[in-house]
Amino acid sequence: MSDQFPNAGPGNGRRKPAAFVLDEDKVRFGPDDLGRPLKGEAVILPDLTEDDLAAGASTASLPAKRKKTGFGKWLAIGLGGLVSLSVGLAVDSLIRDLFTRTDWLGWTGVALAALAVCGLLGLIASELLSLRRVAKIDHLREALSDAASRNDTKAAQKSLGELTALYSGRPETAHGRQILAGHMREVIDGRDLVILAERDLLAPLDAQARALVMSSAKHVSLVTSVSPRALVDLLAVLYVNMRTIRQLSELYGGRPGTLGFLRLARHVATHLALTGGMAAGDSLASQVLGHGLAARLSARLGEGVINGLLTARIGIAAIAVCRPAPFLAGKGPKLSDFMGELVSRAEKQDKQG
Repeated sequence: MSDQFPNAGPGNGRRKPAAFVLDEDKVRFGPDDLGRPLKGEAVILPDLTEDDLAAGASTASLPAKRKKTGFGKWLAIGLGGLVSLSVGLAVDSLIRDLFTRTDWLGWTGVALAALAVCGLLGLIASELLSLRRVAKIDHLREALSDAASRNDTKAAQKSLGELTALYSGRPETAHGRQILAGHMREVIDGRDLVILAERDLLAPLDAQARALVMSSAKHVSLVTSVSPRALVDLLAVLYVNMRTIRQLSELYGGRPGTLGFLRLARHVATHLALTGGMAAGDSLASQVLGHGLAARLSARLGEGVINGLLTARIGIAAIAVCRPAPFLAGKGPKLSDFMGELVSRAEKQDKQG
């Protein structure tokens, strides 16, 4: 036990040692949650370890978090409410004017307004379902990765059951689902189950995804090598990359709507930022072009190859985001897998030109 004395004395801030009887009224046992000790009062606390002192020091050094004021949310809610009210008043005024002209025009306006409301509700429901599908893909990937890292058989079987249900309506996965069902009855190792699912169920989809990314990279490489305008190049690259992300998501079962696609695009951009993908792709392309390829190709064809490689890099990131399972048996597609075909295609174009 150790005595804790308040800073009440002169000099160094501590009072002189004093003797107390433990059953006196002036002796208090900690923790000292009743405020500071009074004059002539002592507090006895348990001995504190170095870990307790370090934890207390780190806790005391943390600044208090400030609550952020959501002025942007207020602005969005206010503007959204005003726009909704203006649209509602405009429709109401239009329908009243139609009724003043003739009844059948008014009822036609009411029917069209009801049809628009039904379409809006259906669009909202569709977007919510697409967001749910995209979130389910993310949940499956995280759950399978966690089950494989912990070698948890029950968790792996549960997540693989959800994965099988996700592809239950896909004829090209029927054989893989049948094989995986047999593995789930026989294999007792969680990590091995996830690897077998990757090999037997997702391998055909992975092959289609690689072919899709290669096709997009070739398309971008061709368009940017023959296009005379930089703006056309930019629009072509943007369109092809957006289409590639959507097609990859549909291939792996996401089927995103507008909001779901925006969420996917944000995830792809985040993945590229975390992995340094764009910088790595640009560096690798520059390195290859600097080791003799630039001497064999024209400037436009070399630029087309670089744009194709960057498109392939975005496609690789999209595969990692859209795929409902992590890459365990292998590291997934790499930029070098697409480079050889893009370069050989550019050299062939250069000879023909």
